[in-house]
Amino acid sequence: MEKKNLDWSNIGFSYMPTDMRYVANYKDGRWDEGGLTADSNVVINECAGILQYCQECFEGLKAYTTEDGSIVTFRPDLNAERMMDSCARLEMPQFPKERFLEAVDQVVRANAAWVPPFGSGATFYLRPYMFASGPVIGVKPSTEYQFRLFGTPVGPYFKGGVRPLTICVSDFDRAAPHGTGHVKAGLNYAMSLHANVTAHAAGYDENMFLDPATRTYVEETGGANFLFITKDNEVVTPKSDSILPSITRRSLVYVAEHYLGLKVTQRPVKLSELSDFAECGLCGTAAVISPVGKVVDHGKEICFPSGMTEMGPITKKLYETLTGIQMGTVEAPEGWIRKIV
Repeated sequence: MEKKNLDWSNIGFSYMPTDMRYVANYKDGRWDEGGLTADSNVVINECAGILQYCQECFEGLKAYTTEDGSIVTFRPDLNAERMMDSCARLEMPQFPKERFLEAVDQVVRANAAWVPPFGSGATFYLRPYMFASGPVIGVKPSTEYQFRLFGTPVGPYFKGGVRPLTICVSDFDRAAPHGTGHVKAGLNYAMSLHANVTAHAAGYDENMFLDPATRTYVEETGGANFLFITKDNEVVTPKSDSILPSITRRSLVYVAEHYLGLKVTQRPVKLSELSDFAECGLCGTAAVISPVGKVVDHGKEICFPSGMTEMGPITKKLYETLTGIQMGTVEAPEGWIRKIV
C-alpha cells in the first residue's frame, strides 16, 4: 500500500484532515449502525447539550507502523473502557467496547495511507469523542448523542531531540474534590487553559497542579501524569482520586516492574519531598515520557539531578522499552498490541 507523499519527519504535531472518519448516533435509547463518512464537518442544533452544558468526553490513542510493516494500535481496549467510565460519570450512554474497537479498526484501515512509515518518528493519532447532540434548555442530560472518531498523522513530539521541561507549581486548581478530575472530559481541559496560558507567558513549559483540598500533594499537569524516580531507582507515581488514570502510566508501571525489574510504588506524593527524587517525567499518549528538569515553586527552584540536558537514565530506559513495544522491536505483553493491517 502506497503512503501519502508527505515529509513525515516535518509534519508537526497538529491536525491534518484525512480521508474517512467514523460516526454513530444515539437516539430513542439506542445506537444506530454507524459507519464511515468522508465529511469532516459536524452539524448540530443550536441548543445541543454540548453547547449548553458541555456534556462531552473523549479519548486519545495512536496507530503505528511496526518494523514488519504491519499497522497496529496500542491497548485500545483500555481507551474503550476509560471512555465508558467517563460516559457513566457524565450521564451519557456508553459506546460498547467492541463497537469502539471496530470503529478504530475501520478508521485506521480506511486511512492506512496516512499512517506514517516505520522509522519516520511520526504516528497516526486517533481521537474518539462523544457529545450531546440533542437540544437541551433545562439543566439535564440530553437524550441524543453522537460518537465520532477521526485520525490524523502527527510528527514526533520531541522535534529536534528531548529537552527536559521547566514547570511551575500552579496557583489554580485543576479539579474539585469529588469532582470530574478522574474522567477524560473536555470540561477539565477547558478549566486548565487559563492556567496553561499563564504558565507559558511566565516562561514555563507546563503546570504542576496540587491536590485541591490541601494543596500539599502533587496531582498532574492537566494533560499528563507525573512519574518520579528515587535515588535508589524506585519508580513512584502519585495516588489521588482526582488524577486521570493514564493508560501510558499504567503501561510504564508494568514495564518498570516486569521488563526492568524495578520497584514501583503508587502513593500520595508531597510537594515538599520533590527534592528527594533523582528524576521526574510527565507521561501520556503524545510523547510517552517528557523529562522534567526543574520545578519552580513560587521562586524556589527544585532541580532534579538528571539535569536540563537529557532524559535521566531510568526515564530513558522506560521510554525506549515502551516505544519499542509499540513499534514492534520489543516483544509486547499478551493483548497489548491490536494488529489492524
